[in-house]
Amino acid sequence: MAISSINSEDSSVVSDLISFLNAAPTAFHAVDEAKRRLVKAGYERISEREDWKLEAGKKYFFTRNHSTIVAFAIGKKYVAGNGFYVVGAHTDSPCLKLKPVSKVTKGGYMEVGVQTYGGGLWHTWFDRDLTVAGRLMIREEKDGSVSYVHKLVRLEEPIMRIPTLAIHLDRNVNSDGFKVNTQSHLVPVLATSIKAELNKPVAENGSNQEKSISDNPKHHSLLLQMLAKEAGCKPEEICDFELQACDAQPSVVAGAMKEFVFSGRLDNLCMSFCSLKALIDATSSESSLEDESGVRVVALFDHEEVGSDSAQGAGSPAMLDTLSRITNSFGSDSKLLQKAIQKSFLVSADMAHALHPNYMDKHEENHQPKMHRGLVIKHNANQRYATNAVTAFIFREIAKKHDLPIQDFVVRNDMGCGSTIGPIIASGVGIRTVDVGAPQLSMHSIREMCAVDDVKHSYEHFKAFFEECSHLDAKITVDM
Repeated sequence: MAISSINSEDSSVVSDLISFLNAAPTAFHAVDEAKRRLVKAGYERISEREDWKLEAGKKYFFTRNHSTIVAFAIGKKYVAGNGFYVVGAHTDSPCLKLKPVSKVTKGGYMEVGVQTYGGGLWHTWFDRDLTVAGRLMIREEKDGSVSYVHKLVRLEEPIMRIPTLAIHLDRNVNSDGFKVNTQSHLVPVLATSIKAELNKPVAENGSNQEKSISDNPKHHSLLLQMLAKEAGCKPEEICDFELQACDAQPSVVAGAMKEFVFSGRLDNLCMSFCSLKALIDATSSESSLEDESGVRVVALFDHEEVGSDSAQGAGSPAMLDTLSRITNSFGSDSKLLQKAIQKSFLVSADMAHALHPNYMDKHEENHQPKMHRGLVIKHNANQRYATNAVTAFIFREIAKKHDLPIQDFVVRNDMGCGSTIGPIIASGVGIRTVDVGAPQLSMHSIREMCAVDDVKHSYEHFKAFFEECSHLDAKITVDM
C-alpha cells in the first residue's frame, strides 16, 4: 500500500490506535483510557455494587478490578428477551510482573525480581529500555481519618534493563540458540548499589530522608522513591502495588511505506481499541439507536493470557451477569434471559497469526492469513475456537455487504492450537460465537507488528456488526 493511498479517515483511525496504545502500558491503564473515551462519548458509569436503573436508548459501562470493562448501548426498541450483540476482547498481554518481594541485590547491582505472566517470547525482553507501570494502593490521611485509594502510575523514563551476556562469554549462543532461564537470567538491573547509596536524598537538617524505608525488606527504597514521586505521595504511604515492566519505546506507524504498526501489546489492545471505537462510533448520533431492538456490547476482559480464570476474567460470571441484569431491568420473567441468550451473538476478537515470510511451513497451505487482507475467521474442529458455519456466515455476510476483505485460518494438524475467550464464554453462557482477529507478526514479543490497513478493516467490520447484526440475524430461519 502506497503512502498516498492512506486517506485522512484511515489515518485518523490508526493515529487514534497509536494514542490508545501509548496511553495503555498495562491492563489498568487500558481500562482507564477506555473509561475516559466512553465518558466523553456520553456513556454513564454504573456500579455492580448498586442497583441498575436502565433506560432504552441510553449508554452505560462498568468495570471490575479496574482491569476489565464492559460497555453497552441499549436500543430504543429493546424489550426484555431481545438479543445482545457483543464484541469481546482482552486487556492483558504477556509481560514481566514485579514479585511481591522484588528486592534483589547481587554483585554490587540492585535488581528487580519479576515473574513471567503469560506465554511471552522472553528472549525479546533482553537489551530493551524498560520502565515500570501499574497500580498502587496508597494510604491517605486527612483530618484525622484514613482512607485507601487505588492510583495508576507510570514512570515515563527507562529505568531498567536486562542485559544479555557478551558473546565472548557464551561462544556457542549463535549455533546452540539463546536459552533463557527465566528465574536467574530474566532479572532487570535497576542501579549499581554504590551509586544508589551515594545519591540518597538528604533533608535540610542533614538526616537521611530514606531512613524510614531504607531497610524495607521487600522493595528497593530507590524504586519506592520514584513511584512515590510519580504518585504524589510519600514512600511509606504505598501499602501495596501491582506493577509490571514495560518497554519504554512508544508505539509508531512505521515501515518503508508507513504500512505497519510497530508496538507492544497489539495482542490484544489492537482488537480492544477497534471494538471500543466501533461501539462508540456506532452509538454516537441521536438516531443511531432509533431502530435498534437489541443491546450493543463491548466486553474487555483481563487475564486471557493466563486462562481467564479470575473474578475479572472471561471465565467469571461477568458476561452472564451483564446479560442477566440488563434483561431483568426490563422484565421480571426468569425465562426471558434464556430466550435472550439464544438470540445473542458474540464476536470473540483476538489477534491472529499472519503468514511469516521466513517460516512459510508453519502455516497450512490453504489457510495463510496475510496482512492488508482483513480480519481472519478462526476455525478449529476441536473447539479451540468457537466458530461454526452459521456464525462464520453471519460475520462474512457483513463483510460482503461493506466490501471488506475477510480470511480464514485453521492450524496445521501437526501443530498445537491456541485458544481465546470465545470457547470460554460460548460454553459458559451458551451464546453463539465467531472467533476472529487481525493478522499480526511477532505475537507475544515485547515488540509486535500489524498492518495499518487491517486496523481500518477491523474497526469498520466491528462497526458494521453493531449497526446491522440484529437485522441480519432476523433473516436467518435456522433453529440453532
